[in-house]
Amino acid sequence: MRIALVPMLIFLTTFSLRASNLYVGSASVDITPELPVALMGQFHLRIAEEIHTPLKANILVMETRHGGDTVVMVSCDLIWISNGLRDRVRQKINKELPFINEKKIILNGTHTHTAPVIEDLSDEDAYFYYDVPKSGVTQVSEYRDFLINQICRGIRLAWNNRRVGSTSWGIRRASIGYNRRVVYTNGEAKMYGAANVPHFKEIEGYEDLDIQTLFFWNKDRKLVAACVNVSCPSQENGRRNKVDADFWHGVRQELQQKFGEQLVVLGWTGAAGDQAPHAIYRKEALERMEKLSNVNRMEDISNRIAEAVIKTERIVRNDLHESVNLEHQMRTISLPKRRIEVSEFIEAKRVFESSKRLIEQDKSNSPKLYVRMKWNESVMNRYEEQRLNINPSMETEIHIIRLGDVAICTNQFELFTDYGIQIQSRSKALQTFVVQLAGQGSYLPTNKAVAGGGYSAVCQSNVVGPSGGDILVYNTLELINLMFASE
Repeated sequence: MRIALVPMLIFLTTFSLRASNLYVGSASVDITPELPVALMGQFHLRIAEEIHTPLKANILVMETRHGGDTVVMVSCDLIWISNGLRDRVRQKINKELPFINEKKIILNGTHTHTAPVIEDLSDEDAYFYYDVPKSGVTQVSEYRDFLINQICRGIRLAWNNRRVGSTSWGIRRASIGYNRRVVYTNGEAKMYGAANVPHFKEIEGYEDLDIQTLFFWNKDRKLVAACVNVSCPSQENGRRNKVDADFWHGVRQELQQKFGEQLVVLGWTGAAGDQAPHAIYRKEALERMEKLSNVNRMEDISNRIAEAVIKTERIVRNDLHESVNLEHQMRTISLPKRRIEVSEFIEAKRVFESSKRLIEQDKSNSPKLYVRMKWNESVMNRYEEQRLNINPSMETEIHIIRLGDVAICTNQFELFTDYGIQIQSRSKALQTFVVQLAGQGSYLPTNKAVAGGGYSAVCQSNVVGPSGGDILVYNTLELINLMFASE
């Protein structure tokens, strides 16, 4: 199938194919909010009065000199990274460390649903707004200012502790995520749908069960950083009203207990728009095992990931690379927005007006209806946009990094797993790390998902549809395979 590419803006960093010594810097900073605070991730407003686990921003700086390249990776215990947050971090670092190209700074969220709200009406590109109380809770702007200062402090720390180091990479299978879209005999699909019913047909898509890890050691062969790629969002506790880094907290604790407190662990969520850590079937059997083992699901997930990382490190620790090719490219591509049909506009308008009326009648309805109201309003706005512009599009940046034999690629979406499998299967790199939510997240579904409908595949959930997913995959693979063209 030929893919019709829309016009794109391209920014290519300079790079060299010459391997040279690797310099590594890492740091971890606290981004836990002041309480009480509004949490992001559910349709109803949740105010957290308790911190279950701290939140972290974990930073890795990779550098090769003498014509080499530099990359700054920041993984945050957040739902995603808003465009405004990303841009303000880059602007601040540009002032504080002007010798770092701001386009080299890449931020991603782990997609926890128990971290603070980071967007408000000042964010023009946002579409998931909350009616956060104007007093009595930490304001979005207050937390965002604190967050930016902490992230930038962490980048400075990681930059200043750069030292000669080495790297290696590996992979091990460990079951964490489940495909969460259930398909029925009538062709309809539903996220978290019931499977124990007569009209259940199948689970819609694939699951990527491999844990990929990128390791970094200092000159004394002490592990200082690990980037762990798991194709599952950190949402085991996603419905709670407590601040929580979810399973990444337990993973960090276990790995630091094994390798030392100096270890910085970056959580990278792979293509997992249709994945979750929650079982869809065999629930009762799994609950029985949980009770008998006296190990809850959260502990089990953390143990599985940490065990996979530890066993991988044991295998690859004697295959360290001190001199590597480090190349980075960023491309800004234009993706077609998903078209809003007349019937979708009419339904969105109905829900918007109904929600708005109920809120106006009784303000106490706002916590449970405001997000849904704004969610549907965004569909109405997109419909009006496409009346003026028949082919509306959005720009998004993707980053591609080559480090030795591996590639790292980023996208801003909750990317359905099939796209991640396409990228990894067709990449010329030995291993390809797909990092989603390196930007403002919305689901990017497959054609099969759109046909089935349901949350995550309806127009409200998608700014970009499957045609945009094809273009994203094409551009990602083009850049990766150009880097490995001589291999």
